[in-house]
Amino acid sequence: MTDTPAPDLKPSFRNDVTVELVKHAATDSDVLWAARVSTAGEQSLEELQKDPERSKGLINYLMRDRHGSPFEHNSMTFFISAPIFVFREFMRHRVGWSYNEESGRYRELQPVFYVPGTDRKLVQQGRPGKYEFVDGTAAQQELTERVMEDSYRRSYEAYQEMLAAGVAREVARATLPVGLFSSMYATCNARSLMHFLGLRTQHELAKVPSFPQREIEMVGEKMEQEWARLMPLTHAAFNTNGRVAP
Repeated sequence: MTDTPAPDLKPSFRNDVTVELVKHAATDSDVLWAARVSTAGEQSLEELQKDPERSKGLINYLMRDRHGSPFEHNSMTFFISAPIFVFREFMRHRVGWSYNEESGRYRELQPVFYVPGTDRKLVQQGRPGKYEFVDGTAAQQELTERVMEDSYRRSYEAYQEMLAAGVAREVARATLPVGLFSSMYATCNARSLMHFLGLRTQHELAKVPSFPQREIEMVGEKMEQEWARLMPLTHAAFNTNGRVAP
């Protein structure tokens, strides 16, 4: 069974990503009671009622010496809207993550596509492992926008034509590019998020340099803002100790 495609859907174009924290159970206290059970047993539950600020030295010690498991006893769920190519990189992170993405088999995909903004560096220089990205020319920027938008329009017209002819959504979607926006829920804990941030963001405090694609870095930056608000002591210790996941 197939759906009649929605009439008059016109492609739209975005150069941003969105990240919304929809659910969480994550505080600095979660790190403390998890760590102190090793020495205090049931008395570690007292940490639930105490100000974690008094024990920020313990959080820093755990981060510095890479005692990682206490950072796993928390949870954050994000709703993310980004191009499909971002999600394909994202899902390489498997330990400590859960994903559910919208399905092109079960719903008609909306014509929202990614086009880089004018601040997106377009030109790669150097060789793999030592390359850098630099700004493109005005002509390259115009070409990128024009060619991508034209390609998106053609591919979505083909998608709509196939749906109108009764072709199943799961077949018709093969005409669509990875620049199409998708949405997903992503759930993680602080430890898995730190590992993600260590690889998918560039930061002046990082001991180990990383060279992520800018679009997934945009997602990582927004997730980090939410996490820093929930667990400020843990976030500060992460930065102090070189942004290496414990």
